[in-house]
Amino acid sequence: MLRRTMPMIIPRSVAPGYQPRALFRPRSLVLLADPAQPEAPVLAANIASGGFKGSAFVIGMAVPGLTPAESVEALPEAPDLAVLCLPPAALEPAMEALARRGCFAAIVPGPAPDLAGIAARTGVGALGQGSFGLCIPEIGLNASLTHIPPARGRLALVTQSAALARAVLDWAASEQLGFSHVIGIGGNATIGFAASLDWLARDPGTGAVLLDLRRVRNRRAFVSAARATARTRPVMAIRAGGRSGDASGLADAVMEAALRRAGVLRVSGLEDLLSAAETLARVRLRPAAPGRGGTLPATRIGIVTNGIGLGHLAADAVVAGGGCLAELRPESMAAFHMLLPSGWVPGNPLSLGPAAGPKLAEAAAMLAGLPEVDAVLALHAPAPGEVPPDAAEAAAEAMIAAARTGPGRAAPILVAWIGQATAGRQRRHMAEAGLAVFATPEAAARGALHLAADRRNRAAAAELPSREVLDLAPDRTAVRRILASARAAGRLALTAEEALGVLAAYGIPTVPGRHAEGPAEAADAATMLGFPVVLKILSPDVLHKSDIGGVVANLASAAAVREAAEAMLLRIRTSRPEARIDGLLVQRQAARALELRLRLGEDSMFGPWIGFGQGGTAADLAADEAHDLPPLNLALADQLIGRSRTARLLAGFRDHVPAHRGAVAEALVRLSQVAVDFPEVAGLTINPLFADAQGVLAVDAALQLRLAGEASVLAIPPYPAELERPFQTRSAGPLAIRPIRPEDAAALGEMFHRLDPEDIRRRFFSPLRELSPALTARLTQIDYDREMAFVACDATGAIRGVARLIRDPVGPSAEFAVTVEQAMKHQGVGRHLMERLFEWGRAMGVMEVAGQVLAENQPMLGFVRSLGFSLRRSAEEEEVMEARLAL
Repeated sequence: MLRRTMPMIIPRSVAPGYQPRALFRPRSLVLLADPAQPEAPVLAANIASGGFKGSAFVIGMAVPGLTPAESVEALPEAPDLAVLCLPPAALEPAMEALARRGCFAAIVPGPAPDLAGIAARTGVGALGQGSFGLCIPEIGLNASLTHIPPARGRLALVTQSAALARAVLDWAASEQLGFSHVIGIGGNATIGFAASLDWLARDPGTGAVLLDLRRVRNRRAFVSAARATARTRPVMAIRAGGRSGDASGLADAVMEAALRRAGVLRVSGLEDLLSAAETLARVRLRPAAPGRGGTLPATRIGIVTNGIGLGHLAADAVVAGGGCLAELRPESMAAFHMLLPSGWVPGNPLSLGPAAGPKLAEAAAMLAGLPEVDAVLALHAPAPGEVPPDAAEAAAEAMIAAARTGPGRAAPILVAWIGQATAGRQRRHMAEAGLAVFATPEAAARGALHLAADRRNRAAAAELPSREVLDLAPDRTAVRRILASARAAGRLALTAEEALGVLAAYGIPTVPGRHAEGPAEAADAATMLGFPVVLKILSPDVLHKSDIGGVVANLASAAAVREAAEAMLLRIRTSRPEARIDGLLVQRQAARALELRLRLGEDSMFGPWIGFGQGGTAADLAADEAHDLPPLNLALADQLIGRSRTARLLAGFRDHVPAHRGAVAEALVRLSQVAVDFPEVAGLTINPLFADAQGVLAVDAALQLRLAGEASVLAIPPYPAELERPFQTRSAGPLAIRPIRPEDAAALGEMFHRLDPEDIRRRFFSPLRELSPALTARLTQIDYDREMAFVACDATGAIRGVARLIRDPVGPSAEFAVTVEQAMKHQGVGRHLMERLFEWGRAMGVMEVAGQVLAENQPMLGFVRSLGFSLRRSAEEEEVMEARLAL
């Protein structure tokens, strides 16, 4: 039985001998340094002056404060961590020597062209090449290239850029923000984002995480680790060079989609990153969980100021950023009359005038206590009555007291204390007191918007979808036949007819059509289909058929079709003589409807993506495309639609009648499944997809295959439907055993309510009256690379039992949990669920299964004994038994 919720971690092949504790909580370290290396003196000085709470040795140079040693072999103890400030040629011999002494964690600040290969050969995992280093203030570790030692705090920075790390640390020192970790992964060769996030997700001293993303080496591991981290703390990410490397903005949009799925807040630049860090490291919004299948309410922002101009600037920034100004109720506004100058009317922004003084803090606290306000911006400009230092300090002290009252119960207060000559000192004082304080109204507004975006992103990543599951039954055999035919013909680009055939096999309605070799056959095909028809050229060399007259519509007779076909062939042979022509496609002309474009594409960093937006010949000019990653379910598909401007047209607008949004979402899910089932597909575009009140119809499509032997890798593991199997109980009828899925949230909650309270106490080691939405999301929205949960469902879809196996962070072990309803006990359900887990675990490389059982839980102890587990009493808790089974 699981004693507590264990983080979901993927064991990774960072390096054979590497253990994360040696890197992130070392008890000893050694600096191997060549004095000729430019980083050597900086690293040596920082390590020596950091106050490291462990043994610190140095080889290769004299460093006051570090114990010298002649060689790795001569060290009096095996170090946990090595800092290798050496020329590239000396790295592998040094890492071999470290491995022989039992040291498998290293930092490489300089160049190391083959660091991944060296790590694989020696078993030593390393940060680098070009690592900024590692700072862990809690243990006094400063093995970095920083110019200023970071203070201890709850912010973690994971960065590839040494310059960005120094800039953030310098800014943080002025803002009195401290760090739990500063991790410079550099070239991300072995120990990168995923391994760092896996550690931070479990670290109780980390309250928020900043990411500097350049290159993600393992997309699936990164998204998985980022999502696990963002479940419990804010994670913010910046990407330098995204737009300059891809002027179209597509790569940036796909990265933002990946981060959104993980619950990570994407920020656009260094100023935004620092603003988000200032806010999210200090304050939180009150919890506001979305409804089942619903959306999170807008974050309502209240503004109070001692100058109405400042208030209007902040309000403008909130609205321009897509935020929501709080609407104060009449009874709420009445309470502010006593704080206002005579004749002034309360509102939002609420201006108290330049003589507000400490009343500004009082009004901010009152706003924070209102149920219709989620966040407060308190804006202060220097005022004539505050020229004496004590008066200004009194206003600042009052604001500190107001911001500290009722955390968790009141809305957070973000402060903009504007000015420099007099206000700069007060801002520093408030920052030292832990307030989120800014120099401008716009910066404070950005901070509030970051709070809102972070809550929205993390809530969306854990949103509980409805029970509805789209029943997909694609004709995969037909698709394989179509793709094989194209490859046999030496083609990677499918014809429109073939691409539409793939869509039809996945249940997406397509317009009827026929292939024709020439004008006469086209006329005959049109007669059989019925008029009017559309005529299209079939050529793998023509991407946009309309651009060269390769599409003719409204053909109402056989003669018109024949004439149009002859003219089309002549036109294309003249303008594009090199284009191969594979014939003509004749389609029955569909009634006009809203034109959409659905796309499946490939990103170099995050792999396959799905795009949705306006269709037709002007789709690229419209620049209206929202993005997500496959796999999609209906809830995710609907959210994708909602992020586009075209969503408003689906709802009906002027001459656009409402369209069937659910049918569009289904088409997106079916397109997503193509990416799951056929990783050899490089791209698939449906344009246009007609949408009206009756449904959708694919009119044209293009599909591109990868080279033989190439396959895509999804950033998010798909639902493993192949693991579904039936099971016959002893006397309670048949059950379906399958992996859990997000749509099981409601059914899992219903099972929980049917459980005996004593079973719940034994399962969770404490009484639990309700599964919270967050815990329900955690239990149903699992990463199938990180863990497995099998559910036993009856014919009605009710869950009667569930068993779970969660893999260890780095080792080959996993922790189990199993719960079966009383009515299904003694039916073989629990044993079968556990055996399915063992089967999955072996396939994933798990070598040992472990768990904790209350010593009083005799039925469970007997059950695990019957499965072959060994039992022993926990050394830490007398009332707990530890169960272990070698697979």
